[in-house]
Amino acid sequence: MLWFWAAYILVTCVGILHCIFNIVVLKMKPMDEHSMGEGYEKTKPWHPLYNLVLYPVAGWLYMKGLSDPAVCDALIAGAVWTVICVVFDLVGWVLVKHPWSLSFKEFYVEYQPWITMIYIIIFFAPLIGLVFC
Repeated sequence: MLWFWAAYILVTCVGILHCIFNIVVLKMKPMDEHSMGEGYEKTKPWHPLYNLVLYPVAGWLYMKGLSDPAVCDALIAGAVWTVICVVFDLVGWVLVKHPWSLSFKEFYVEYQPWITMIYIIIFFAPLIGLVFC
């Protein structure tokens, strides 16, 4: 789980820093009570890319740590990682209210196709990592 959480935290930090960069440096509009803001909206297409870079590295590190890694191990790890991510995202980005929280519709409907792509990447990350073991 160490590698999963490392990737999750890194991806989240990169996304937040990208959004802050857009708002502060590029002078894009921040979120307000009526919209997510241009600064955030412009980062959405980049979110799968952050995940595509960082999660396979985490998958490789995880699979490399197993004594005899197999495809079955990678698929189980990918399924566990995806379920944990879906649940943690629901709690952390939708249910717990904070300045950057989203409604269920904003996160699971308006964030399409990005969120689906992210979950697919997370599912296959250990398998991608296995290829490089």
